Amino acid sequence: MKTLIIYTHPNHQSLSYAFLQKVVQGSSENPKINEVRVLDLYEEGFNPILVFYEHKRRRDMHADPDLAVYREQLKWADKIVFVYPIWWGRPPAMLMGYIDQMFASGFAYKDQGGLLPDGLLKGKSVVCISSMKGPVYYPLFWLNNAHKILMKKALFNFVGIKKVKFFEFGSMESPRGNQQQKLEKIYDYFKTVDR
Repeated sequence: MKTLIIYTHPNHQSLSYAFLQKVVQGSSENPKINEVRVLDLYEEGFNPILVFYEHKRRRDMHADPDLAVYREQLKWADKIVFVYPIWWGRPPAMLMGYIDQMFASGFAYKDQGGLLPDGLLKGKSVVCISSMKGPVYYPLFWLNNAHKILMKKALFNFVGIKKVKFFEFGSMESPRGNQQQKLEKIYDYFKTVDR
């Protein structure tokens, strides 16, 4: 199993970075995972801004040569892991800019003229690891689960990825947030996951 980890946080002293380290550690000890690659969007200097003009059209984004290396990473991966904080009830703008550009028509899905497209990323699985300052049930009760609906239904299911797992950790700035226990949960999951 080939695993691509997409890390989105500007601070390498953050809890998100600690989660990234546990994903890498657990994956390296898992005999089912034979290769791991990490894409750190901030360190990479990924440009999240969509730019279109006469010679750079949205309908051609699936073939944009500036994004070719990122398309190859997604094609290569069997499992895609996203590690990010929840800010204002959603992933950071950097990650959303990556999603806007990478999950483009012609690469991630193909319109068929019907209600739903043909998802072109079938057979892959996704894990989303997110943390937030607020309580863990805040997104469910106050935001109608908008984060999970956005990621699972509006994005991953749309492009053909049906196996999506969430680790959504709340109260992460509280002394009672059990951060170490949650880090170990991530390590244990990636040490034993088999698909």
